Amino acid sequence: MMDIEQLQALLGWCTVINTGLLCWWFIVLAAFHDRLYRLHKRWFPINLEGFSQLHYGAMAGFKLSIFVFNLSPYIALRLIN
Repeated sequence: MMDIEQLQALLGWCTVINTGLLCWWFIVLAAFHDRLYRLHKRWFPINLEGFSQLHYGAMAGFKLSIFVFNLSPYIALRLIN
């Protein structure tokens, strides 16, 4: 069974790792947007606007998930401990 300190550490590291992944995703997409679009266009019938909307929408969902499932419980545990 996990105690509160272990759970805090787990949620803290999950927040750091997931935020790092989100930043990496943004940097790669910003740096290689056209190359990634051409690569995906070969596999899927998608236009440039749809490609951008898909990625930025997915990044927004991922960021929201980080806040809801990692950061908020971490802060709540820090407040009660």
